[in-house]
Amino acid sequence: MKKKHIAIGTVLLSFVALVYAAPYLLPFGVEPAVSSNNETPVDTLHVTLAEPEMLYGFEIDSLIVVEEKVRRNQTLSTMLAKYNVDHETIYGLSEASKGIFDVRKMVPNRKITFLLNPDSIQTLRAVVYEPSDVEYVIFNLEDSLHVEKKVKETKWVQRFAAGTINSSLAETMDDLNLSPQLTNDFADIFAWQIDFFHLYPGDKFKLYFEEETVDDHPVGLATIEGAYFQHAGNDFYAIYYDQGNGFDFFDEEGKSLRKALLRYPVKFSRISSRYSGRRYHPVQKRWKAHRGTDFVAPQGTPIRSVGDGIIQEARYHQFNGNYVKVKHNGNYTTGYLHMVKIASGIRPGTKVKQGQVIGYVGRTGLANGNHVCFRFWKNGVQIDAMKVQLPPSEPIINENRTEFNSHRDIILAALDTISYTEVELLMAKKEE
Repeated sequence: MKKKHIAIGTVLLSFVALVYAAPYLLPFGVEPAVSSNNETPVDTLHVTLAEPEMLYGFEIDSLIVVEEKVRRNQTLSTMLAKYNVDHETIYGLSEASKGIFDVRKMVPNRKITFLLNPDSIQTLRAVVYEPSDVEYVIFNLEDSLHVEKKVKETKWVQRFAAGTINSSLAETMDDLNLSPQLTNDFADIFAWQIDFFHLYPGDKFKLYFEEETVDDHPVGLATIEGAYFQHAGNDFYAIYYDQGNGFDFFDEEGKSLRKALLRYPVKFSRISSRYSGRRYHPVQKRWKAHRGTDFVAPQGTPIRSVGDGIIQEARYHQFNGNYVKVKHNGNYTTGYLHMVKIASGIRPGTKVKQGQVIGYVGRTGLANGNHVCFRFWKNGVQIDAMKVQLPPSEPIINENRTEFNSHRDIILAALDTISYTEVELLMAKKEE
């Protein structure tokens, strides 16, 4: 009995000793687990697992990825054969793609990616072809053959740009890697304030816009939120704002920059010949009046109606070639000459909207190069379209004035933060 008590005492003393010694027995810096609610402590081990690298929905950490560009005259069949895919499988993929993607329409220089298993013969698991910047087609070869078409996630990001004109607006914007669409939209905004065909070296501009991107690369549309142009020492501002009738552009005082008619019948182009009472005709080889403005553009370039109206004429004439005449209201009529063809559905009596395509640039009739001769009538008398002054659209109304002023201040502050110096340094670095 005495031995039993001694044994129990020994156990109790050992337990007490362990409790007091625990902090000294544990590794340095590690606290013993303590339960605040009398629950049994549980040892836990936190392990952070690395996120797998994904591409087109595949975990590629354990795959071999080969990226190529489709070469001229290459077909899906020849590309797959290079990776030892048999004819039966190629035929099966072609059948599986019907109604999803036409494999005969693969375009040269588009990206194509091959995903291979890391086995001894590097079996092809899938092929991904990008027909556009936002779409991709997956040809799955593992398990069952199937084809699926997917769309990449797009997002809108804010962009800023600034430039100094040395030659033309188009060339300067191109040097900044800005899209032709932005050039056209910018020119349309200020078209009635600035003659973009008579710019001065040293003229400057700033742009604040939102652009749709995929993988940080611009695709599709861009929306100008604010713009600034310094021309011949004068400042011009444009603020994008909706006062209930859709978005429009206004100057810093709230006056509308939009007119009833667009200034140009084609997207920003080049004028080869202006309205003149006496011009040497390049085809007839004689001096005569030129009652229009010639805009040079490649054959097939869309020609747009500069305003809402009704088609008066749409036919062929031996001098005018294929041409269209649009009556806009009781005062204004416009004409568009030398089209390679008139747009489908454009005939006398047809209603058209501002910016609607009515034909395509050509050289029909009495013309020696691709262009559109743009003609303008006011009250039945032909006048110089580049000297027409039109009343603007409705300015900011009183009920919207406070909100517009707040929005304007934000846009102007954003434009003020854009530095010409930073842009010039980036361009200089690009040229090195």
